[in-house]
Amino acid sequence: MGYRQRIYFTSSQKAEIWDRWQRGESMSSIGRLFDRGSSSIYPLLSRTGGIRPPERKRSRLALTLGEREEISRGLKARYSLRVIARQLRRSPSTISREVWRNGGQLAYRATASDAAAWDRALRPKLCKLACQPALCRTVSGKLQRKWSPQQIAGWLRREHPDDEQNRVSHETIYKSLYIQTRGVLKKELLAHLRATRSIRRSRHASLKRDGLGQVKDAVSIRERPAAAEDRTVPGHWEGDLIAGSKNSFIATLVERHSRYVLLARVANKDTASVVAALIKQSKKLPRELYKSLTWDRGKELAGHRQFTMATDVEVYFCDPHSPWQRGSNENTNRLLRQYFPKGTDLSMHSQAKLSAIARQLNERPRKTLQYQTPAERFAECVAAIN
Repeated sequence: MGYRQRIYFTSSQKAEIWDRWQRGESMSSIGRLFDRGSSSIYPLLSRTGGIRPPERKRSRLALTLGEREEISRGLKARYSLRVIARQLRRSPSTISREVWRNGGQLAYRATASDAAAWDRALRPKLCKLACQPALCRTVSGKLQRKWSPQQIAGWLRREHPDDEQNRVSHETIYKSLYIQTRGVLKKELLAHLRATRSIRRSRHASLKRDGLGQVKDAVSIRERPAAAEDRTVPGHWEGDLIAGSKNSFIATLVERHSRYVLLARVANKDTASVVAALIKQSKKLPRELYKSLTWDRGKELAGHRQFTMATDVEVYFCDPHSPWQRGSNENTNRLLRQYFPKGTDLSMHSQAKLSAIARQLNERPRKTLQYQTPAERFAECVAAIN
């Protein structure tokens, strides 16, 4: 049985792998380029958690190879360190450190010294979270509450607008999570991210979604009031079901203006159960803040006419295979998978538990709301009608 020779990637090949990974290609697709499987690509990407390492550059202040060669020639000609420094227009202390760090006047060699300097520059640098323990604890606490790195960074900017030391970018948080050699945030915190992957995926990676069923007498989303489109007027909602094992489901509702979330326990996917759950939820809201509902083409809302008759809320349906037309709800369903992983039995959660989870989502700051929380924005809407 023959074994395939181990492949060693050149710098240009590594650059190509990172380019393709950042464009959203899969490891299998990249591996085919080199006639290898994904297992040959994973070690390269996982070393830095799927985050492309920055290209190494020499500092403009560092000694160049040419300058080191001048030092070597000067030492051979028995010039003093001060004379060599003057010729290079460098500080005598710079030349002195360079020479004694690399073997002294008799053993100094330019090429070896240049290579050693390049290797020494690889030493890990402490990131901001490593230098700010209190800030690190704050970030860890928010991650445990399932806030995203972007939400944490935005909230910190809002809380400390004039204090740079108490702020950190979302990229720094991601790098501290995925690049474990930084040793700042524990790897276990990755489990609290929405996408619980071992390495970071490109934002361009594709997400597959399937359209569902047909609904009789469906009113198209194209007939939805213009006020619902631009999100300036509250009261227009988007809805869907998320599925679990053992034929269990939860109805999810999101208000388009405030991104306020409601969760409803449903007994089954049949239209009678779903309509009954949605009617029950509608009674918890002021009439002025429930004007329309946008749903996908799932047959679970085939009884939309009964829902409209009971609530006076018009239902609009997305075009087939167009889940992005209710993008706020799609995004919320992805957030909810942190709490309800695929394959789990959703029927075990009581309505009180669902309401507690919705409350936690509603208390997260949102970038699209200038880092207000949905609860704050929805409260403003309630106050405006009273």
